[in-house]
Formats: sequence, structure tokens, C-alpha cells
Amino acid sequence: MPIANIRGVNLRYQIVGDNGPFVTLITGGRRGFDEFVPLAEKVAAHGYRVLLHDRRNTGASDIKMQGEEVEEAVWADDLAELLRQLDAAPAFIGGSSSGARTALMFGLRHPETARGLLLLRVSGGAFAAQRLPEAYYEQFIRIAQEGGMDAICETPEYGERIAANPENRARLMALSAEEFIEIQTRLRDLFVAGADLPVFGVTEVELNSIDLPTMVIPGNDKVHDSRSGRAVHAMIPGSEMHVLPMEDQDVPVVPFEDWEAHEPEIAQTLADFMARQAA
Repeated sequence: MPIANIRGVNLRYQIVGDNGPFVTLITGGRRGFDEFVPLAEKVAAHGYRVLLHDRRNTGASDIKMQGEEVEEAVWADDLAELLRQLDAAPAFIGGSSSGARTALMFGLRHPETARGLLLLRVSGGAFAAQRLPEAYYEQFIRIAQEGGMDAICETPEYGERIAANPENRARLMALSAEEFIEIQTRLRDLFVAGADLPVFGVTEVELNSIDLPTMVIPGNDKVHDSRSGRAVHAMIPGSEMHVLPMEDQDVPVVPFEDWEAHEPEIAQTLADFMARQAA
């Protein structure tokens, strides 16, 4: 699998498709890009090249901890540099959940490098504001306090990243528990500071300022409440929205693989939208 050194961090990536405009699809949570390969293949079949990548601290890419900015801002800057290195800019920037937040941050920080935004399963609302800080940061702060970095390496989440990239264990163990806790605490505080916004870390004024073609496909669970997607659609001038034939479910998270049956419709919707922008 290709690796690119981006701002001192090795990122794993894959390009699906042989020709056509570039599109990025960014997964949610801290997961690697593999779950998006089937959707990428369906989008590529419409005449696009789909760039998938593991963001820093996710999948098989390098772990490099820092806490100066929200993670989505760092990921957006990394992606902009990756696109430049691959001579793939400008591109349509798409993602799901935290990938959608990264796409929004990309549109705000690098609008000259974006043809448009493709936002799937936008996360927001009171339930997500309570759940996500715990899932991303607080549980690991407690684990490091109780068991140090050895315990962090043994967690399923970080264990997956070590299995995918064995050098990540040495990178984690090079941090003291105190350093790790400090970084995670800063990231938690930055995340929580934006928890009451329409999208975590993105204000209504910033959404109103986005001047890029945008397609929104709302989610259908409590973290990806369809109301969050509708709110973002209402706040981004000229954006379009496509609602899939599904009902909201009273569950914390619907796994993305449960959307498999809708992937042909998602791919067609995105392809039609991107074709209209090119025309």
C-alpha cells in the first residue's frame, strides 16, 4: 500500500479508479479507510479517482500526538498537503462523521484546493456532545492515569493501530503517561469547547461563509442525528441535500457497514452532484 510522508508523518493511502476528477472520502471515528473501499469503487465506476487515506493517529498511519488544534484541523491540513504531493488538487472533499467534520474544516482552511464538499452522517446535538468526548479522549485519560502507556497500548483502539503499524508502539511508549494525558486533555477541552455548535468546532458564521458546492446526506442515529445534517444544509448557502430512504433509529450509532445497501444510491447521488458542478 502506498505511503506518503506528510508534514513528518507517514500516511497510508490508496487511489481507487484510473481516471477522472479526484474525490476524497474520509472515514469516521479513528478507523482506517478500508471500510470505504466498496463505496469508493462504486464512485470510481462513474468516472472518478477516489483518494482514501488513513489520517494521522488512525488506521495504519503513524501516531504523532499533539494538542494545539482540534484534530479535524490537523487532518485537513495533512490532506491538503497529500493532495498537493499527488498532484490531485483541486478535489471534491468528502467524508462521514469525523470525516465530514474534517471536510468542513478543509473547506474553511483550504477552499482553493476544494471543488466541493460531500458531507455524510454529520454529527452534532446533545447526545453526541456527551458521547464523543468520552469515546475519543476521556476513557484514555483514565486508562493512562491508572496503568500508564503500557495500558494504552493494550486497549483495543490503540492495539489496532499498533497491529496495523507496529512502529506505533514505540511512538506511544516514547511518551510519558503525563505527556499523553496532557495532550488528550487539551484535545478533549478543544472538542468540548465546540460541542454546542451546529457541527463540533464549526460555528454558524463559518458555515454561512462556505462558498463551495456542497452535498449533505444526513445520518440516521443519535450521534449522526438527521437534524444535524438538515441544520448544516440550511446554513451552507446553496448546498444540496439528499435524504436516503431510511428512518432515524433510536440507537447510539448505526455502523457504516449497515449502509451497504444504500451505497449504490450514495455513489449515484455524489456522482450526479459532482457532474453538475463540472458542467
